[in-house]
Amino acid sequence: MANALFNVPEPYNEPQFDYSPGSAPRAALEAELQRQYETRIEIPLIIGGQEVRTGKLARSVCPHDHQHVLAEYHQAGPAQVAAAIEAALAAKAQWEALGWEERAAIFLKAADLISGRYRAKINAATMLGQSKNAYQAEIDSTCELVDFLRFNLSYMTQIYAGQPDSAKGIWNRLEYRPLEGFVFAVTPFNFTAIAGNLPTAPAMMGNTVVWKPASTAVLSNYYVMQILMEAGLPAGVINFVPGRGASVGDPVIVHPDLAGVHFTGSTGTFQSMWRTIGNNIASYKSYPRIVGETGGKDYIFVHPSADADVEAVAVAMVRGAFEYQGQKCSACSRVYAPRSLWPAISQRVQAMMGEIRTGDVRDFANFHNAVIDRASFERAMGYLKAAREAKEAEILAGGSGDDAVGYFIEPTVIVCKDPQFVTMREEIFAPVVSVYVYEDERVDETLDLLDATSPYALTGAIFGRDRGFVAAATKRLTHTAGNFYINDKPTGSVVGQQPFGGARASGTNDKAGSMLNLLRWCSVRSIKESFVPARDYRYPFMG
Repeated sequence: MANALFNVPEPYNEPQFDYSPGSAPRAALEAELQRQYETRIEIPLIIGGQEVRTGKLARSVCPHDHQHVLAEYHQAGPAQVAAAIEAALAAKAQWEALGWEERAAIFLKAADLISGRYRAKINAATMLGQSKNAYQAEIDSTCELVDFLRFNLSYMTQIYAGQPDSAKGIWNRLEYRPLEGFVFAVTPFNFTAIAGNLPTAPAMMGNTVVWKPASTAVLSNYYVMQILMEAGLPAGVINFVPGRGASVGDPVIVHPDLAGVHFTGSTGTFQSMWRTIGNNIASYKSYPRIVGETGGKDYIFVHPSADADVEAVAVAMVRGAFEYQGQKCSACSRVYAPRSLWPAISQRVQAMMGEIRTGDVRDFANFHNAVIDRASFERAMGYLKAAREAKEAEILAGGSGDDAVGYFIEPTVIVCKDPQFVTMREEIFAPVVSVYVYEDERVDETLDLLDATSPYALTGAIFGRDRGFVAAATKRLTHTAGNFYINDKPTGSVVGQQPFGGARASGTNDKAGSMLNLLRWCSVRSIKESFVPARDYRYPFMG
């Protein structure tokens, strides 16, 4: 029995490897890339700690080399989904009874395994299976994932330490119980870190989880699951069930023991899940917690006073819009630039775009790689076709795509005469950024336009040296972005520094990577113990 108040190790942001030529980390990563490229594996479901093979197989391929198969994975059907729920519920009592420090030790070990022995393995899987370059994989599948694990454990202990005052003769306590039931984690393809965080954050708080990974990220997610098991995660605490969205999601969402949903994905899917939960609300044992981060139409607004920062604006556009092929929910997708500065900004942006190399992730000289799959490719190409044919828009640079070998789309800048043109309003999730050039004297009108154009409110950035503008715009744009940046690009939030999430159509803004998110995965019980209870029902006023 523990008889001490423990502290987890002080969390820190995992240092990034730069993979410079000749370095040992680069050599290890290149060797692992080649090994995984040449080795096709079979990925089972993991239910109750056991490997399950259904025989219903799908393929994990390289998006930049879509005929190359990295793995075949088994897909869950109704029987396996039911078994996963049963396993989660069966593991629940023992898991939530385990001391929090014992749970913490598992995730601390997993963090060290990822940042050490398995760093090259998980980075290579993310690079090959999700078409990320070495830097993007490093900051995602190693650094951010490890940061989530370490910082969340620290936040967990801070939550547990939050206790009420007690009057004389009374001891008041708060107990942070896990939710009653199981949590359904639905994870996206674009960040291995998010895929790891969505099931582990509830699990840290004593919950058991059914995890449905994105079909286009099964390889890296499977390795995350294996690492958690190696770190000592008990059977059934997290159950790994890849499969088609409806095949897995439909039976899970209507189950009476559903306690919560931790989701990152499309707005339409999230709204559909919420609608189903609402229609079935009377059938649940308790009201499910619904936490979701969905889409974005993220912006950069440039003020005329940014005239000395044209280079910074151009870099923010290129990095913000084209890193990971624009497939970040925080990616810069629309820009509002003053007419006085646009020629200089445009010149610098086009010069940088002319230097960008596109291709296979194994060639480290490539800044830009492929979009995730054919559906994404065709969707983006549809927007580019609309821009080519419209009088209200002009493709300034890029605009082409080629899917013969991989799903490659050129980094593209569209200048829109109409600020309500479709590419200014709708999320594309590809390397496409739209620009509206406004008249310098119409700053206030354009801020209003920015606010009203898109239903999303995830990330946004402003550039300007006029402090009056910075203060006014920060206030004016309060509800347009859950993560707001001043003189910086709207991407790159860091766990422990910028808790991430947006509102409006972008989600519930429960801030992944913060105490706020973990609070959603517990149900507080207030306990009052009286040492000297009353012995008489009468009050003094009755005398």
